[in-house]
Amino acid sequence: MLFIFDMGGVVTQNNDFITPIASHIGLSVPGLYKLAGKDWLLMMTGKLTADIFWKRIGERTGQTIEEDLFLRYFQPVQDRKVLRIVSRLKKEARVVVGTNSIASHSQVHRRLGDYDAFDAVYSSHELGIAKPDPDFYLKILTEEGRMPLETVFIDDMEENVDSASALGIFSILFTDPGGLWQQLAPFVE
Repeated sequence: MLFIFDMGGVVTQNNDFITPIASHIGLSVPGLYKLAGKDWLLMMTGKLTADIFWKRIGERTGQTIEEDLFLRYFQPVQDRKVLRIVSRLKKEARVVVGTNSIASHSQVHRRLGDYDAFDAVYSSHELGIAKPDPDFYLKILTEEGRMPLETVFIDDMEENVDSASALGIFSILFTDPGGLWQQLAPFVE
């Protein structure tokens, strides 16, 4: 059995880095998203570096942004209850991360040891594909040598859960660790 965990909103909490970044630049959150446009997806799929992203944002706002604000404001906190579930699952199965992420955030997760509990990490910026694209899940299945029916996917975003489910992957919409364990129990008993 293969278990794929999303990182932000499942394994880690306190993932709102957009609000402080928008405030730092003097924009609203929707204003920052609009200003960044397609650059978000390009960064999430590894096609744009943070340096170029911030240069473009600076040009669009008339500001000089000399630091990677993603590194400055991204401060995830591990959910210890979820990590205990991961530890229990690892006794019987392979457990990996499947996350939409940017290089800066992966750097922070690695520094904090957030990936240490997992057998492998599959990040969108390294795969070149982001959820909910079905190829994201298929790439992980290929790398892991698993079929959809041998896989459980856990994410806090309904569109990602729906996309994985459409491939035949048993998918769980994460709301809390207790509910997650109840849904996972049949796979490990």
